[in-house]
Amino acid sequence: MLKDLWGKKPAALRAKKSRRETEETELLQGLWTKCGICGNMVYKDEVRANSYICPKCHGYFRLKAHQRLRMIADKGSFESWDGQIEEQDPLDFPGYREKLQQMRETTGLTEAVMTGRVKIGGHSAVIGICDARFLMGSMGSVVGERITQAVERATRERLPLILFCCSGGARMQEGIVSLMQMAKTSAALKRHSDAGLLYISVLTDPTTGGVTASFAMLGDIILAEPGALIGFAGPRVIEQTIKQKLPEGFQRSEFLLEHGFLDAIVERANLKETLGRLLALHKEGEWEDAAEPFLPKKRRRAKITAWEVVERSRQAERLNALDYIEGVFSDFFELHGDRYCRDDGAVVGGIALFQGIPVTVIGQQKGKNLKENLNRNFGMPSPDGYRKALRLMKQAEKFHRPVICLVDTPGAFCGLEAEERGQGRAIAENLFELASLKTPVLSIVIGEGGSGGALALALADEVWMMENAVYSVLSPEGFASILWKDSKRASEAAEVMKMTAEDLKELGVIEKILPEEIPACEENKGILCGLFRVEIRDFLHRYQEFSLEELVERRYQRFRAL
Repeated sequence: MLKDLWGKKPAALRAKKSRRETEETELLQGLWTKCGICGNMVYKDEVRANSYICPKCHGYFRLKAHQRLRMIADKGSFESWDGQIEEQDPLDFPGYREKLQQMRETTGLTEAVMTGRVKIGGHSAVIGICDARFLMGSMGSVVGERITQAVERATRERLPLILFCCSGGARMQEGIVSLMQMAKTSAALKRHSDAGLLYISVLTDPTTGGVTASFAMLGDIILAEPGALIGFAGPRVIEQTIKQKLPEGFQRSEFLLEHGFLDAIVERANLKETLGRLLALHKEGEWEDAAEPFLPKKRRRAKITAWEVVERSRQAERLNALDYIEGVFSDFFELHGDRYCRDDGAVVGGIALFQGIPVTVIGQQKGKNLKENLNRNFGMPSPDGYRKALRLMKQAEKFHRPVICLVDTPGAFCGLEAEERGQGRAIAENLFELASLKTPVLSIVIGEGGSGGALALALADEVWMMENAVYSVLSPEGFASILWKDSKRASEAAEVMKMTAEDLKELGVIEKILPEEIPACEENKGILCGLFRVEIRDFLHRYQEFSLEELVERRYQRFRAL
């Protein structure tokens, strides 16, 4: 009997313990999840509260389409546009239809993208969100058709478009028909663009293959989440195909930003606010009432030598492009990259508001210390910088935004890599396109205006100079070296080159001289920016009266007369 008692009790206890462990395991599974990046177990609630970002490694969890929608759309504003589209199986691929049905049951989705109309920060937009749970977000015929229909409707209703990309690429089970979705979606986006409408592409992890080579990379503005894998051929394909060792961080968002393919990397928690800002910046603005700022009384300009003006234009503490952008404009959103090779720190640019009116601002940027100058290449743009500037100018033309250029460069960078990437061609393209850009263009020389490197941002309706700026065919040192074989005669060269603002106004090269407080540094920033605001407002009011044809003709005749 004792044996029976001892024999049964452990079994009962084991059963009870087993049930308790099962309950605890289920409880833990409900409370915890595993980060796919660092492998740590983390609280689900903590992850959810942290925008689905791992609290330990800060890695980004992939979002379901409905989670993404809740995070960026105004509450209750989403209107689904996903009608019934007949599923295709063009290759009669074994098991494909069964796989699709399984995906529908598992994910609760009907396909790998959801589309519709939303409001973000009160601004209406058309949205498409890819979901990687459905066959890795691959683009088959239904995905292509949904996106195309959404783009076409956005064009008809004249709405901006936002697409969240997350995909392994074209859907292999649909073969060439899947490939054709790349062409179809791109063609629809071209019509949307030709209608002068905004398209924002947001790249998330992963964005690869045929999606990258079509709608993902065609945005007027391309944003990405941190650390997202973005590329045409994935790293595994590259390594297995050509056996090439890939560098660390290859094809991640940060890699693409550095190489000029993204406008910005945006933290997930800031994405809704960023999209709202961009939508607001692309709405037609209205002039704000602007009080006239205090301006100093007119004064007699002190007579100084041309070389002294050159030295003042080069002072390290002199206000630079970003200083004026901060002081003159509001809500500046910097855009990066030339979409070809690199983001050049010597050229900064983006969208801003000027007293309620959206404008595009582009500046050549120097640093104020050695570290900043190294990052900015001492204000000497590479071809990538000029191509970035041109991209922003053409974008401004599309959206009818005036362009304000702030010129400050000793000249275009003349290194080996600049020549390899076509420095002369890049400058020439800027001149070619600026000559007929169908929007007002104002250029202000705020420091040095060195040669073609400056002219690439100064083929404008009007060119102004600050009182202690210079603008010339070459630096005085280079001029003296070429003509007199002696760079030490630079001060003498400055006198004969006629490079000061007074000289150039007399020659008819510039229209206006902006007086300066001495020095043009931080302590006088308020006065100088106030002067800029008064003068730029006057310019924009005057030039809004011209038709596009008159604008282009006046610009042509301005340079034709020189």
